[in-house]
Amino acid sequence: MKRIIALSAAVVGLASGPFAAPAGAADVPGTSCTVFPANNVWRMDIRNLPVHRKSATWKRATHAGSTRLHPDFGPPSYGIPFDVVPTSHAKVSIDFLYDDESDPGPYPFGGDVQIEGGSDRHAIMIDEGTCDLYELFGVRRNGGSPTAGSGAIFDLSSNALRPTGWTSADAAGLPIFPGLVRFDEVFGPNAGIHHALRFTVGCTRRSYVWPARHQAGVADPACPPMGARFRLRAGYDIGDYSARAKIVLRAMKRYGMIVADNGSDWYFQGSVDPRWTYPFVDQLKRVPAAAFVAVDASACKVAFNSGAFAYGPGCPAP
Repeated sequence: MKRIIALSAAVVGLASGPFAAPAGAADVPGTSCTVFPANNVWRMDIRNLPVHRKSATWKRATHAGSTRLHPDFGPPSYGIPFDVVPTSHAKVSIDFLYDDESDPGPYPFGGDVQIEGGSDRHAIMIDEGTCDLYELFGVRRNGGSPTAGSGAIFDLSSNALRPTGWTSADAAGLPIFPGLVRFDEVFGPNAGIHHALRFTVGCTRRSYVWPARHQAGVADPACPPMGARFRLRAGYDIGDYSARAKIVLRAMKRYGMIVADNGSDWYFQGSVDPRWTYPFVDQLKRVPAAAFVAVDASACKVAFNSGAFAYGPGCPAP
């Protein structure tokens, strides 16, 4: 049986240290699992990073001047679901279409695991004991012999990236779960988003930048690559937004958003939860994409195959 996620589930903070997130930083509800180490790129504060030289070009290619943010989640059951499962959960082999770039598993997938609605059909599972993250794209139950387009397994205690050139359950070769807006992060007792968000654009080029590992783009140098990172301008006035909406907007200023897949321009993703409300998500649709800038995070990379970052020359600390 899967564990039911409850709003009152404990949220575990990171250990102290030079990269420690604030106490109560949202991790995996109901577990002791942190979502990657404190010095992981998803947790990197980008407020002082330099504006990328192609920021204006990428914004034009994604129609930022005429587009507003779109929360790709909301009531009653819109978004990407995830399930926390016990280590004892039965694991199955998956028949992958892209098996040469998929982790063979097995995966703790079954009839009790939710599948995202729509064409992408993602399934996300977190093992509450091992803190392994399992993600599937295009999954179908197939009468007990499941199939999927691709699959990836991530150790949430590690900074390791996918092999270079490999996809995952999204087109950028990145994990999905760490970039979702979750209900517990916005309305929970330790509310706060302490990580970057994932979002889509309608045009990506045939390249990728750290921390992405895979491209699925077009031959247009004006389009942003997979892995491009944008932040909400510090001066964007959030005074008229509700306290809960401000949690999301502050995260966009501090951690930004990462281009993780092809899709509609400036759609950012969140988890399925029946408690989301229309007034909350509708507020976030007011934010103009023009209020974002792309940042250059290249100097923050510690090693080619690592998601770890370090502040230093070219990567100023906040």
